[in-house]
Amino acid sequence: MTGHRDFAEFYGAVFHRLATSLYVHTRDLAEAQDVVQEAMIRALSRWPSIQDEQPEAWVRRTAWNLATSRWRRMRRGLELVTRGRVEDTTAGPEPDRVAIVAALALLPERQRQAVILHHLEDLPVAEVAEVIGVAEGTVKSWLHRARTTLAGHLADEHAEEVDRV
Repeated sequence: MTGHRDFAEFYGAVFHRLATSLYVHTRDLAEAQDVVQEAMIRALSRWPSIQDEQPEAWVRRTAWNLATSRWRRMRRGLELVTRGRVEDTTAGPEPDRVAIVAALALLPERQRQAVILHHLEDLPVAEVAEVIGVAEGTVKSWLHRARTTLAGHLADEHAEEVDRV
């Protein structure tokens, strides 16, 4: 029974953080929650073997892989998903957050993934490289390019906002 309690504590500690990161990547909260939930289900079935390793890294990598696989299937038109819209009863995000998410959406997928993992999840470059499956130098290059793109886009947004005032 201790294993299930340990997993429940693990789940409670990391689900929201991972779902948030994947939401920023996918821009679909339901999809982000689904892939993290699926990764958690897979982790539970392997819990005895992964609990002493790095279970959060394992779940993160699995969730990102699931998100990428789903995106590819949808892109190829093999998976058609129709979701009804539920009226949002919570306050909307702050304008700065909207601007950052919009700017991240402009980045190529791999750069966006690297930024989210490194800057939002605070993973070191080596771990980002491991999650994505590329060399550390590649991650550093992606992060540099992404920061340059984001800085330019966010500066343009700020200038437009000042001009409107």
